[in-house]
Amino acid sequence: MQPQTSGGGGGKKILVIEDEPDIVRGLRDALEFEGFQVEARGTGTEGLDAASEWTPDCVLLDLMLPDENGYRVCEALRARDPVVPIIILTAKAQEVDKVRGLEAGADDYVTKPFSVAELIARINAIFRRQTRLASYEETFDIGTWRINTRKHTMSRGRVTKRLTFYELEVLKLLRERSESPVTREEILEKIWGIDPSPANRTVDNFIVKLRRKLEEDQKSPRHILTVYGLGYRLMP
Repeated sequence: MQPQTSGGGGGKKILVIEDEPDIVRGLRDALEFEGFQVEARGTGTEGLDAASEWTPDCVLLDLMLPDENGYRVCEALRARDPVVPIIILTAKAQEVDKVRGLEAGADDYVTKPFSVAELIARINAIFRRQTRLASYEETFDIGTWRINTRKHTMSRGRVTKRLTFYELEVLKLLRERSESPVTREEILEKIWGIDPSPANRTVDNFIVKLRRKLEEDQKSPRHILTVYGLGYRLMP
């Protein structure tokens, strides 16, 4: 695995939780070449300890760890930090495995074997959007829910739910374009910074997650609507 460009990391901290030495070595070389700081741990327990001590800006998490189920590690990471981006590295290519990872709190997933250039592009896109977030309005409403973009929460009365980085990004894009449908391809390009493919169900999986949080009836949604043949539209 070889890096493609250099100098874009800006000293951001990346925690790699992966037990395969060759993958760790390749990731470390590529990420450090890009200007990132890198810490790597080979077990889930060590990874959770490092996350607490080192407070990374992004976590790359393997699902097949020697001591812990990667999904449980992801849930523990998310419980400790509702905002830090978590990208799963997995050899499990089945849709059900990817959905399970997203439900555990991951923001994205990359299937092994993967392109380091694409992975770095996704990481850089995350940090660019985090910078843009600072100038975005702090709150907006969707139905009876109040969305707080700085706290990454949605609240209604005494009920508060956490929003992951990508969940919030999808909501923001749909809100910015609420006058018209946004295609899956555009969401994938603008939010994840990757070229769309017919087999990529990332957008649909996140829409399912958001509907579970927002909608009273997921089968008859009132806020995130499917525009058949086009994409999705938000009705605040």
